[in-house]
Amino acid sequence: MLYSQFRQAITVFQLIASDLDGTLLDANHMVDTFTSNTLQQLAAQGVQFVIATGRHYLDVTGIRNAMGIRAHLITSNGARIHDPDNQPVFSRDIDPAIVHALTEPCFTTDSLLNFYLDDAWLIDQPNEQVLAYHKDSGFQYQVCDLVRHSGKGVCKVLYISEHDRLLEIEACLQDRFGDSAAITFSAERCLEVMAPGVSKGHALQIVLDRLGIDASQCIAFGDGQNDVELLQTAGHPRLMGNAHPRLASQLPLAKRIGHNHEAGVAHHLRHLFSLTD
Repeated sequence: MLYSQFRQAITVFQLIASDLDGTLLDANHMVDTFTSNTLQQLAAQGVQFVIATGRHYLDVTGIRNAMGIRAHLITSNGARIHDPDNQPVFSRDIDPAIVHALTEPCFTTDSLLNFYLDDAWLIDQPNEQVLAYHKDSGFQYQVCDLVRHSGKGVCKVLYISEHDRLLEIEACLQDRFGDSAAITFSAERCLEVMAPGVSKGHALQIVLDRLGIDASQCIAFGDGQNDVELLQTAGHPRLMGNAHPRLASQLPLAKRIGHNHEAGVAHHLRHLFSLTD
């Protein structure tokens, strides 16, 4: 009976797509052993994976290694896609003129400014607290004068600040760049800007097409506002128990599961695929 249930699950779910922070990672932004073991069991049965995150590509390769699975990587909220062998599949940068405008004081005052490039994470002032999110990968920033940066090769601009200040910046960004940039929150204190049309959902569709998998065979997990397109693209969206209210309001019919700090994704997958602990 359990084997029959597993075969039914694997027939329906050919691809698992998941966000990281607040979703697949624990409260310490790390991969727990229970989750890694769950993913490795499913990988051994032929299930394919996509990690979809706002994090930098070089950061996520370390996390994928810690999970012990092969997976496509959707990073910088969809501005970059790499296959399981780290070969680039898709790339889209922000217009350099817009990048330069995003360094103006009206956006950067009382916030920490970050640029993501292919090979670097640049920041305008040192901040040790942000490194806590990168324990598994050891990914490090470089402090630079971003106002003088050429703006070329930047796939994501990130502002880190108190949420109320970011809401002010968001309103200004939408007013000025609403049609020429993708703007989203990845966390309460993280507001991100990418090129227009960039999203995790757009990137997931590229991966689905590449693998020849229909959206109806994809289950996706997310908790943040930058996950809405990802969950809308997947045939089977799942909201974390700790999902942001904005996300929940946009996906009222999506099934809610457990919290990330309780390995909610792993427990849900074990139930779907009838895996034993």
